[in-house]
Amino acid sequence: MPHSFGSRARTRHLFSQKHRQHGAPNVSTYLKIFKVGDIVDMVGNAAIHKGMPHKYYHGKTGIVFNVAPRAVGVLCYKVVNGRYMEKRVNVRIEHVKHSKCRQEFLDRVKSNAIKQREAKEKGETVVLKRLPAQPREARHVTVKNNAPETLSARPYETTI
Repeated sequence: MPHSFGSRARTRHLFSQKHRQHGAPNVSTYLKIFKVGDIVDMVGNAAIHKGMPHKYYHGKTGIVFNVAPRAVGVLCYKVVNGRYMEKRVNVRIEHVKHSKCRQEFLDRVKSNAIKQREAKEKGETVVLKRLPAQPREARHVTVKNNAPETLSARPYETTI
């Protein structure tokens, strides 16, 4: 038979659902609220065929630019011949979920606000910047109990 190049070609495992997760999505999937500017992940749900994104966009993250009654418009970027093209994809709500990529940043903002408030009450200054791993602190090695030991290579031996 001729080779197939359809929009869902080679997606046998890509769109397959997890173990014991088959069937129609929960009602909570349809009750999620999406607003313009939200960061979302596009993940195709194979149980719903309508409004499924192309396999290229499976797992991609984008920003909501349009909200319709049953779908959202997602703006994402695609690399085409070395340049980033802005793509606007209309996807039904079943194939979209809120991204957690920004959650760490939001948690850090809250914790920094708490630290700053506590430092202000105490009258101290606090560094809120994230710092890379610093070198270990210096140590002074005493020679009293640690006599230097000279090491040398053993001669090669054959045990035949």
